[in-house]
Amino acid sequence: MTQPPLLVLLGATAVGKTDLAIALAQDLNAEIISADSRLLYRGMDIGTAKPSLEERKGIPHHLIDVADPNETWSLAQFQAEARLVIQAIHQRNHLPLLVGGTGQYVRAVTQGWTPPPVQADPRLRQVLENLAAQNSPQWLHDKLRILDPLAAAAIDARNLRRTVRALEVIFSAGRAFSAQRGQQPSPYRLIQVGLQRPRPELYARIDARIEAMFQNGFLQEVQTLLNTGYDPSLPSLSAIGYREAAAVLRGEMSEEEAKAQMRRLTRIFVRRQANWFKEGDSQIRWFEAGENASAQVKAYLASALNRW
Repeated sequence: MTQPPLLVLLGATAVGKTDLAIALAQDLNAEIISADSRLLYRGMDIGTAKPSLEERKGIPHHLIDVADPNETWSLAQFQAEARLVIQAIHQRNHLPLLVGGTGQYVRAVTQGWTPPPVQADPRLRQVLENLAAQNSPQWLHDKLRILDPLAAAAIDARNLRRTVRALEVIFSAGRAFSAQRGQQPSPYRLIQVGLQRPRPELYARIDARIEAMFQNGFLQEVQTLLNTGYDPSLPSLSAIGYREAAAVLRGEMSEEEAKAQMRRLTRIFVRRQANWFKEGDSQIRWFEAGENASAQVKAYLASALNRW
């Protein structure tokens, strides 16, 4: 049986994936599936650079605004939902276009990962979260690094949810989290495209994006989330910028200090993304972002699809 196709658009944050994805979807009769772990959450729009409703108009987008900030989506849940969405898109005779910068999410879908089957243990999870609250998320991440260096290297220390989940699996199963992730052959015929820019240009775009966030009401967005009752310690609000904005609102940090911290953390994040999406990966066709990128990618995809 022939495997169904899956188009994948990869690249660092702020590289220009949103605009290119919309152009490709319009040209190829495709539907977009977000593989960004922060776009899942309602009310987190400005700080995540979520595509606006106007940008999404006319193009089906999936796995955006599907959870409240106090809900937790596991990797297994995202993988299952993404595969259901992809199946439905195929049934409509459209092309699925997976777009993302969250490497783990992309790999879970494209490489047939089998996330650890260990069930959630609410009591153990609460103990771990309490330890993080009493010490710090970094402290808990340091404990993970001692127990499982490979897992710790793949998890951002600010991402408390993933740190807690890794430790939960380790303690429940009695072996390393990194050794428990099985893998099956990909269920799809993959066409993977990467978008890149020179690092100085990318950093300039990141800086401009952060400035635009504050000009467009980022602090008000975070204040609304806090007024709704969402705690800034929630895993969803570990997204870069949200805790910094909350600190500004509490008077603990100036706006300029928050911007500087966001710039620093986003650069670190970009380097982490580069570890997931390597320029030397022969399975990814890389294109330089710019005026000609859309036409070049469309021509490449048309040729690749015709070969199949």
